[in-house]
Amino acid sequence: MFTGVAQLVEHWSPKPGVGSSSLSTRAKFEKMNLVKYIKDSFEELRNKVSWISWEEAQKSTVVVAIFTVLFALAVFLVDKVFQTGLTEYFKLF
Repeated sequence: MFTGVAQLVEHWSPKPGVGSSSLSTRAKFEKMNLVKYIKDSFEELRNKVSWISWEEAQKSTVVVAIFTVLFALAVFLVDKVFQTGLTEYFKLF
């Protein structure tokens, strides 16, 4: 793990009471921050995010699915045209 220059300076500072935390203490603190971050994120998703309605989500999903199929068909057709064209071109030689 990379330790920043400021942390190294603080850790090795000759001043009394500065840099007294060990790496294990910092690791525990970072782990607690991660757990708190995850809990806060779930709370924000639950209480502060405005979600679209279930019906609107279903309609949007159908629209995305239809356009995905149409785009896949378009790519398939273009690929077939190029494949056929190149096959016929190389038959000339």
